Amino acid sequence: MTTARVVVDRDFTVGPVPHRLFGSFVEHMGRCVYTGIYEPGHPSADEQGFRTDVLELVRELGPTVVRYPGGNFVSGYRWTDGIGPVEERPRRLEGAWHTVESNAFGLHEFVAWARTAGVEVMEAINLGTAGVEEARALVEYANHPGGTYWSDLRRRNGAEEPFDIRLWCLGNEMDGPWQIGHKTAEEYGRLAQEAAKAMRLVDPGLELVACGSSNSRMPTFGAWEQTVLSHAYDEVDFISLHAYYQEHEGDVASFLACAYDTDYFIESVVATADAVGAKRKSTKRINLSFDEWNVWYQRGQETEDQLHQLVKQPWREHPRLIEDTYNVTDAVVVGTLLNSLLRHGDRVTVANQAQLVNVIAPIRSEEGGPAWRQTIFHPFAQTARLARGQIMRTAVTSDRHHSDRFGDVDTVDVACTWDEGTGRLALFLANRGLEEASDVEVVLRGLQAGADGLTGRVLTVPEDGDRFTANTEDAQDRVGLSDLPVDVQDGSVRVSLPPLSWACVEVPVTTA
Repeated sequence: MTTARVVVDRDFTVGPVPHRLFGSFVEHMGRCVYTGIYEPGHPSADEQGFRTDVLELVRELGPTVVRYPGGNFVSGYRWTDGIGPVEERPRRLEGAWHTVESNAFGLHEFVAWARTAGVEVMEAINLGTAGVEEARALVEYANHPGGTYWSDLRRRNGAEEPFDIRLWCLGNEMDGPWQIGHKTAEEYGRLAQEAAKAMRLVDPGLELVACGSSNSRMPTFGAWEQTVLSHAYDEVDFISLHAYYQEHEGDVASFLACAYDTDYFIESVVATADAVGAKRKSTKRINLSFDEWNVWYQRGQETEDQLHQLVKQPWREHPRLIEDTYNVTDAVVVGTLLNSLLRHGDRVTVANQAQLVNVIAPIRSEEGGPAWRQTIFHPFAQTARLARGQIMRTAVTSDRHHSDRFGDVDTVDVACTWDEGTGRLALFLANRGLEEASDVEVVLRGLQAGADGLTGRVLTVPEDGDRFTANTEDAQDRVGLSDLPVDVQDGSVRVSLPPLSWACVEVPVTTA
């Protein structure tokens, strides 16, 4: 048995829970759009071709903002291909994923889908093969009321009222040599600056995200952010981060501790952005948009086979791509990544799990068939539902264990929020230990716990399974949430976490 002690003090907060922290991502990649969110002819499809079975799961998952249309896809995308009568839209060779894009689904369809799903649109522009003029035209098309060429074209295409998109990404992963139109930091920083200026001349109220590093191991990491922001600091509001994690060669301890890298990545970018601001003697603060994050098996499992098949048979429409099947271990990792985002919610105010359906996604669907929840669905849905009010600054004393990549790490990972209006404290807990349960004591200061309405839910290895157990089309609910006993003793909340588990606990509290 391992132990952990957590102290939560009413007066020590990080800041309010950002509404956009629980975002998702829809890219024209694989089956995310076609047979994912959009499948005319499916038994559940509505009159717009949207799969209502997927929409129901999206609403249950609870994303607040969805980034679109990419991703690597956007760096070669002509946004004008996706507007106007569908039968007149061009079919294109799509270079990022070596597929054929039909353009049957475009900007109008996505905005309609987002409104149906109740999510905010986060639009990405092409700064790979396109530039300032295309960005300016897209903003005019999407947001200007009317009386100009692009806004009147939108109206002729069926949208009388502006889309009013507030949040925009200035390209995607422009630091990556794999990116169509890859640029140096100097080239991208100047382009982002000029695109931002032109876009704001059309609509001054935009919020703009500059591309940061594609991961913390990029050889240009740190220097990229410094250079880009030295050009675009005054014109942008956010700098982006992307990170994906997987288990390497059985090193499960390091995989379960990868939120340590997320913490390091976030804190390094914050330090770099603030250093640029200080050098400029600016009172403005750049926040972070962690607009791609997830577990992604870039080597091994089904991913490698799918990508190799794509090279052998390119130029197909929406083939299966990186449709990872997530297990119990992956779900616990996703829970800790969410905890890291919460702990840094004063600076990470936008985040998007990549992606929403089928492509490394919490939701899976089959063409003409069912849709179901993957294991990673559950920590996201519960955190998005329960994290309200203020993020609490927790003091954690936990037993520790060794990982090859990060050294000794806490066995228990914790994040916490408090909603004074509803009187609810929410705890998000993960036991990284594979063999032993962990007894956790949560000491409250300035808050008093009640017993009525005390609830706990846990995701762990099912009785007949192991850490690799997953949900599939034939066993859609094999891994899910079950009740977790929670007790209040001497004013402290006590819970025992099973080995390899993620849990959420709701505690009714009053101020003391």
